[in-house]
Amino acid sequence: MSRETTTGAESVLPTADGLPENARRLAVFSLAIGVAMASLDTAIANVALPAIAEQLNTTPASSVWIINVYQLAMVATLLPFAALGEIICYRRVLLFGLLLFTIASLGCALAWSLPSLVTARLLQGVGASAVMGVNTAMLKAIYPTKMLGRGYGTNALVVAVAFAIGPTMSSLILSVASWPWLFAINVPLGLVAFFLGRKVLPATHRATHKFDGLTALYNVVAFSLLILLFGDAAHQANVTTLLLELVGAALFFALLLHRQADHKAPMLPIDLLRRPMFALSVVTSVCTFAAQGLAFVALPFYFFSTLGRSPVETGFLMTPWAVMVAIMAPIAGRLSDHYSPGALGGIGLAILAAGLLALVLMPDAPSTINISWRMAMCGVGFGFFQAPNLKGFMGSAPPQRAGSASGMVATSRLIGQSTGAALVAYCFMLSSEHGAIFALWAAAAFAGAASVASFGRVVAVRT
Repeated sequence: MSRETTTGAESVLPTADGLPENARRLAVFSLAIGVAMASLDTAIANVALPAIAEQLNTTPASSVWIINVYQLAMVATLLPFAALGEIICYRRVLLFGLLLFTIASLGCALAWSLPSLVTARLLQGVGASAVMGVNTAMLKAIYPTKMLGRGYGTNALVVAVAFAIGPTMSSLILSVASWPWLFAINVPLGLVAFFLGRKVLPATHRATHKFDGLTALYNVVAFSLLILLFGDAAHQANVTTLLLELVGAALFFALLLHRQADHKAPMLPIDLLRRPMFALSVVTSVCTFAAQGLAFVALPFYFFSTLGRSPVETGFLMTPWAVMVAIMAPIAGRLSDHYSPGALGGIGLAILAAGLLALVLMPDAPSTINISWRMAMCGVGFGFFQAPNLKGFMGSAPPQRAGSASGMVATSRLIGQSTGAALVAYCFMLSSEHGAIFALWAAAAFAGAASVASFGRVVAVRT
């Protein structure tokens, strides 16, 4: 990789094989702030919805768009931003995302009506997408090759912990301040990440092909309709609406595939999906995050309604999962520098499946310790999966396609989580009394399937 001098705000440090240690720490700090904010804001507004709906004089059903539009914007634009990063440099896309996310967060804090808040959340989701779409590819430029597993472990730790503590942090902020502070807190953090990133984030090689705006449009519409389909199915929308969304999504995916059939670097990376290692990494990721989505939505209902625990107790019972993820993610990252990512991920996901089954098969009146060790077991398994899976994703793509691989990392995660959340709603539709149990059985099944897919990568590498 070429070397560039460090003169002015737009210059960067040499990136022959990662950054020097001091610059690397600062770059990782900048990147971690952006990733943490984007991950937190996926869930942080959920707890505040009732307060927001009341203050803005809107209905609970309408206020759900505050959540949906953020997720929709992220999923719809991840792959276009990843493709753009390959062309104009991941650093530029990341800095744009940080700046847009920060400005949009200020817009959310100052929102005076539901339309203004939804618009700001839409822009916030686009900014988060730019960050999440290229952050994994940026790690390859920040870390030396021999330390990539450690970098992926750090990234996995930030994403997992941010996602896990989002509701708790939201509750703490709301206990001392009003809901606009949920978004205002991002502004100083975003400015720190942006200005620090301008100084230390490295430049990357640029691809020679051009950005295809029509392909990006097809991608945005296709994934938007897919996420709307998941959400409407979960809320039992009428059959006509679901069919229209399904047909529309299928049509635009068909247009997308036709448009990029002969492209050397397709935006929806079908060239990478032809690689068994990459395809299995996608399957592993989607199934795992579907299991996580099912568990994280169903467990609070299970603890509160089925086991009769208070809301405060329910929050504490969720903690062992997050704590063990924080402990295991860096360990798994270091191990993935020396051992097969497929085997490490398969072992972790088998532990996750066993932990979820242990939760389902608990006695009728379990003690706090009985619940906690099962939740900790789930956290160990989930934490052991993430960094090796990132290593498998990025290691199975050529360097010039790192952006598309990075985009698929985030896309598969969000599709998995959306699938899990939609399936929880379906489980409760089947049985209001046993819906949480059905969802946990489904989560265990997804985790088991993910384990099989991950072990399949070991075979794929050998053949």
